[in-house]
Amino acid sequence: MSTFLTQSAPNTSTSMAPTFLLVGMPGLSAVPSWWAIALLTVYLLSALGNGAILWIIALEPVLHRPMYFFLFLLSVSDVGLTAVLMPTLLGLALADAHAVPASACLLQMFFIHVFSVMESSMLLTMALDRALAICRPLHFPTLLTSGIVSKICLAIAFRCLGLHLPLPFLLAHMPYCRPQVLTHSYCFHPGVVRLACPGAWGAVYSLFVVLSAMALDPMLIFLSYGLIGKVLQGLGSSGDRWKAGQTCAAHLCAVPLFYVPVILLALIDRLRVPVPQPAHTLLSYVHFLLPPLINPVLYSVKLREMRQRILKRLQPRKVGCVQ
Repeated sequence: MSTFLTQSAPNTSTSMAPTFLLVGMPGLSAVPSWWAIALLTVYLLSALGNGAILWIIALEPVLHRPMYFFLFLLSVSDVGLTAVLMPTLLGLALADAHAVPASACLLQMFFIHVFSVMESSMLLTMALDRALAICRPLHFPTLLTSGIVSKICLAIAFRCLGLHLPLPFLLAHMPYCRPQVLTHSYCFHPGVVRLACPGAWGAVYSLFVVLSAMALDPMLIFLSYGLIGKVLQGLGSSGDRWKAGQTCAAHLCAVPLFYVPVILLALIDRLRVPVPQPAHTLLSYVHFLLPPLINPVLYSVKLREMRQRILKRLQPRKVGCVQ
């Protein structure tokens, strides 16, 4: 890695460099096999957990409701996010491959942000779903019809694909006046943008697109739970409050798990906070790898209907004996 840094340090090119240089977890290059095993374990467990969620929702007609459809799409985003991250993470762990072509880097960046914004959109949609179910229970079936759900999905698709599609092309044609050394083990938008020359107008658009999700969505989720909390306070029975609150328990755990690390990373990147590189890299791993690993457990344990359906499917079928 030091050789790469030395070679790239004097680079003050005004065009896209042929490669970007990724930063791995310091100290782990001496034990690549153990680090690769840990990454593969996380990936396989995430795929298994989210695959179980996708499988049970697809097979059980009773779960074909908006709440579980949104959970289905959340699991799709988790599967996609881990699959997109693994090539560079495993390349660093197994082959100490720090150099990645600019085209591959921008492609990875595009899909990372597509699946990240998809996950953020699903967390927001699930919060609005719970707010409608608790605040307007009598009108809920008419407020969230299949037609409305289809329109929501189209809006999310446009938000993830339409708004992000110009980003790789803008960044590919931006001038770069700094060494192409990124701050992560993958191609992350803030790390690419900060290498561009001052006054590169494409950075303004790219920052707007990212902040429109990672800043707006948490505020709307906070507002949704503020409305839910106000309604729960008005319920006379503590049992009713507990029952209504339990439907939000998994989501309340998933939201900070996703947003807190990315908000901290954004503050560190924008404010240039002097954080040690191992802590910075570990925080980025927590943001991208922990939610896909933990979300299936949260929703399987906290949602009683989901838990019952999974256990029912896993029970061995009884076969009668012929006399």
